[in-house]
Amino acid sequence: MIVVAGEALIDLVPQGPGALAGLQPALGGGPYNTAVALGRLGSPTAFCSRTSHDAFGEALLDGLRKVGVDVSAVQRGTEPTTLAVATIDGNGSAAYSFYVDGTADRLFTPPDRLPAGARAVSFGTCSLVLEPGASAYEKLMRSAAAQGVFTALDPNIRAGLIPDADAYRARFADWLPSVTLLKLSEEDARWLGGTPREWLAAGPAAVVMTRGGDGLTVFTGDGAEHSVPGEQVAVVDTIGAGDTVNAALLHGLSTWDALSSDALRALGDDGWTRLLRFAARAAAITCSRAGAEPPYASELGEL
Repeated sequence: MIVVAGEALIDLVPQGPGALAGLQPALGGGPYNTAVALGRLGSPTAFCSRTSHDAFGEALLDGLRKVGVDVSAVQRGTEPTTLAVATIDGNGSAAYSFYVDGTADRLFTPPDRLPAGARAVSFGTCSLVLEPGASAYEKLMRSAAAQGVFTALDPNIRAGLIPDADAYRARFADWLPSVTLLKLSEEDARWLGGTPREWLAAGPAAVVMTRGGDGLTVFTGDGAEHSVPGEQVAVVDTIGAGDTVNAALLHGLSTWDALSSDALRALGDDGWTRLLRFAARAAAITCSRAGAEPPYASELGEL
C-alpha cells in the first residue's frame, strides 16, 4: 500500500485564450493527482488528507474511489474546498493563484496510525506550507520515517504561498533526514538554492530532478548520475505532469519491491534508466491532455 498525504483542491482552468476564458473546475492538488495516477497504474493506494463536505469535496473523493484509491483515512470538515486558478502560457506551462483562507485541508491533523499495510508515504506541495496542517503533515513524515517506512517528498514550490522563503528553505533542509526519495523540478531546485549532492548528504538515498521536455536525472548516494531524455509529445498543458512522475516512480519501485534506501542504492544504471523512462512516458501522456489526466497502466506498456 502506498499512502499519499496532502491536499486535494479544485483547479479552475481556462478553456481558451484569456485569464477568464470559460474557467472549468477540475479535480486537483499535487498529492491528489499523485494518488489518482497511482490508482490508474494499479498500485494499491490510500489517500490521507482532509476534505470538505461541500460539493467539491464530494467530487474529489468520488474521483479517488473511481480509480480504486482507499479514502478511509480522509478526514472531513464543513469548511470550503481550496481553489486554485490556473493560467496557461503559450508553452502549456501552468501558474496558479490560490484561495486558501479557512479551507478544509488546512485543518488536517496527524492520524494515530498509517493505513494498514503502508509501505511508502508520499508528501508535498501546499500541504507542507499552509499551517496548521503543514506541521501535522511534517509530524506524519517524521513518524513514518522513524517507523522505517519509505518516504517520498516533492516540494513542488508554490512561491506565492510561502510568506518567508528563508524559513521555508530551513524547514525543507530539516525534513531531509526523514526523506528516502526526493523528487523536484529544476525550477524548485533553483528556488531552494541547493544542489542534489548537498541534499543527498542530508539523508535521501536518491534525488530525481525533472527537466521539463529535456527529461529526468537521478543522483544517487554513491556519486552516480543517470539521465533519460524527455518523450516528444504535442503539449496541451503541463498540469499534473510532475505528480505523474511521482506516481510512476513509486509504482515502479513498488512493483520491483524496491521501496527502501538499500534498494534504491542497488538499482544501478539499468534499473534507474528503465524507471526514469517509464516516468517520462507517463508524464508525456499527461502533458498531451488538458488538465491532470494521468495515464492508465494499459497505455504505458511494460516497466
